[in-house]
Amino acid sequence: MEMSESTTANTRGRRQEKVGVVVGNQMDKTVVVAVEKTITHRLYHRYQKRTSKFYAHDEANECRVGDVVRLESSRPLSRLKRWRVAEVVKRAEGI
Repeated sequence: MEMSESTTANTRGRRQEKVGVVVGNQMDKTVVVAVEKTITHRLYHRYQKRTSKFYAHDEANECRVGDVVRLESSRPLSRLKRWRVAEVVKRAEGI
């Protein structure tokens, strides 16, 4: 009995996904992506923006600074890389 693509994806479980902006692409096959999230201040109950940077694997070296990309979690690829670029959602304009 052969397993199809959809059943193998289900056995791995759902992978985490994040959407962010590429802020660095100087490394080979690696991009730095800034992901912004909104949190609530515990005392003042106001919204604050927090930014986290993630190192992601870009196999084709196709991402440029300013691109909006979707990241997908993966096994550790290096000391800091735990994410892969799943797709480029929006290209940077004017570059």
